Parts: sequence; C-alpha cells; structure tokens
Amino acid sequence: MKYTASEAAKLIAKIPRTQLGFFPTPLHRLDRISEELGVNLWIKRDDFTGSNLFGGNKTRKLEFFMGHAKEIGAEYVITYGATQSNHVMQTVWSAAKNGIKPIAYLAAMVTPDMDDLKGNMLLDKIYGAELHVIYPEEGETFEQAEYRSFEMGAEHCRRLNDEGHVCYDIPMGGANEYGSLGYINAMVELQEQLTQLAGEGTDFKPKYLYHATGSGGTMGGIVAGKKLLGMDVEVHSMLTIPMDDTRGYVENGKSLANGALALIGVESLADTDDFIVDVSHAGEAYEVPSEEGSEAIKMLARIEGILVDPVYTGKAFAGLIADVREGRIPQGADVLFLHTGGSTVFFAEKEILGDIF
Repeated sequence: MKYTASEAAKLIAKIPRTQLGFFPTPLHRLDRISEELGVNLWIKRDDFTGSNLFGGNKTRKLEFFMGHAKEIGAEYVITYGATQSNHVMQTVWSAAKNGIKPIAYLAAMVTPDMDDLKGNMLLDKIYGAELHVIYPEEGETFEQAEYRSFEMGAEHCRRLNDEGHVCYDIPMGGANEYGSLGYINAMVELQEQLTQLAGEGTDFKPKYLYHATGSGGTMGGIVAGKKLLGMDVEVHSMLTIPMDDTRGYVENGKSLANGALALIGVESLADTDDFIVDVSHAGEAYEVPSEEGSEAIKMLARIEGILVDPVYTGKAFAGLIADVREGRIPQGADVLFLHTGGSTVFFAEKEILGDIF
C-alpha cells in the first residue's frame, strides 16, 4: 500500500520523539556542478540539521532515540564508534541537551593525542562525555578492538542498570529500527519539498538518490521511506567500509527498513532487490582517505563552496561523479545527493584528511 506524505507523517507522529533539529533541511540545485557534469544535480543539506552547529544525519535518528530514552527515564546513554565518530559526537550533544549523561566507547583506528584532542573527540569532551578509548592490542585488528568496545560498553550499561540507574544503549551509528525511522521521516520531508517545488513550477523529480552508508541505518530508512511513499527513485548507497561480499550488509539493511516500518504499524515492504549498494569507492579502509574522494572534495568545494568529508560523503560524491562520467547516470537526468554531514573531520588527525589541498 502506498501512503501519502501526510498519512505517513501521522503514523510517525505516534512514536515518542524529542526535537533536536531544524527541519526541513535545505534542498537546492547545484547550478555550476550540474553544468560541469551534464545532469540536473540537487543536494539535500542534512549537514544542516541543527540545532547544534555540527549537524548531520544522526540528528534525525537521535530525535527518536532521545524520545525513547526520555520515555523510559534514562539517566545515562551509552554509544559506540571510532574516535572521530560523527554519530558519537551527535549522540553526546543530544544527550546533554536532554539532561542525560553521555558515555562513549571509542575504538582507535587512528591513535589520538589525549593531551591535544581534535575534531569530534574535542567536542565530545566539551559536551561533558565520559570517554573510554579502546586501542587495538598486539595482533588485534581494528574490527576486533571495535567488537571489544561493544562488549565493554554493554557491560557498563548492565552495571549501571544493576545499580538502579536507567541506562539507554544506542548501537554504533544509531543502526536499529529507531534510527532508521529518522530516515523514513526524512523521505516524508523530501516528498513534501518535491511537491512544493512542483507547485512553484520547478519540475525536479529525482530518478537517482546518492548517499554515503556506513552502519546502514540511514540506508534502511531511506529505502523504507521510498517504499512507504511509492517514490520512483533509485537509491544508490555508497558504502564507505570495504567488504568482499555485501549480501549480509543488504540483508541487515532490509531488516532495519522493515523493523522501522513495524514501529509505525506498517507491514514489511522492503526486499533485498530494493537495495543498490556500491562498495567500489570505499577505498582501502574505513577512515582511510581515497584519492578519488579527495578529488571529489576539492571539486565540490571549488565549484560550489560546499564541503564533503574524506570518511563518508566525499567517497559517496566520488561515486556519483564516476557514475555520471561512465554513463551509468544518463546526461540530463535528475539526480539528488543527500549530504549526511561530517565536516568536523577536517579538524581531526592528519591521517584521516588525505590530500585535500
């Protein structure tokens, strides 16, 4: 069953939510880069979600996480990520704004200088987070250290609950059904904006939607929202983490999409065929910049004055450019790039930045 934007909004309104962002986020055309690439390219600015200066896609998810946390009377919130995690930083300020003590378990892909904190780690401390940095042990991969951080954080949460406190555990990247609900809501917002544009005489009907994906929650919500609203758009999820086989990743995205739909009382709509996951622009590793990502960053910055980051959005935008130049997106097509934020990484360790000068 296809729902109108108004009908979908009423379903979502039943779920506890606390306001964190300033919505709708801007939707506008990239005039000069559209001319450069030969497509009709627009951008949705979820790097401007607010209400904090450093917005991003996690803010939409955290409205539902914090709504749920407040509903159960949480005193603490625990979450996870790499040391320069956008998700962690946005969770930290969202918790502080709602009077909840933030705790973060951070896996160190790049070793931070604890006496000279930078980027998101600096912001985490300013907002009052309790930080636990987990370093890979000898012979241990980053992924293994990351899983160890999950175990340590979960044990910390159990300990607080056993002591009579209420601790709310948010998964890495906000990747569960509550997080994905934030991007069902984003697709409702997008549909309303497209309808408004049409009413004003602007004929923009995106055939292709590109976005960066890491833990998969945003991807799940976008696909769920597309299916809920019956939108005729190909969602291209540009994976920023290298992997040899994406089948499990797609299955998880499907589970997140349908879990979010179940929260609002809608039966499963998403299937594996609805997901287009492209890993070819992920580079060597997570938080390791790629040459084409760096070129995409410079191109967008120097033509449109807009920053995308080396970890997520730069790699996704590089994928969009490649698909245009190699003919997978036809000339003249209506294309939408969803900017999911991440500008704070420009103030992080030099190993993450790459060649962007």
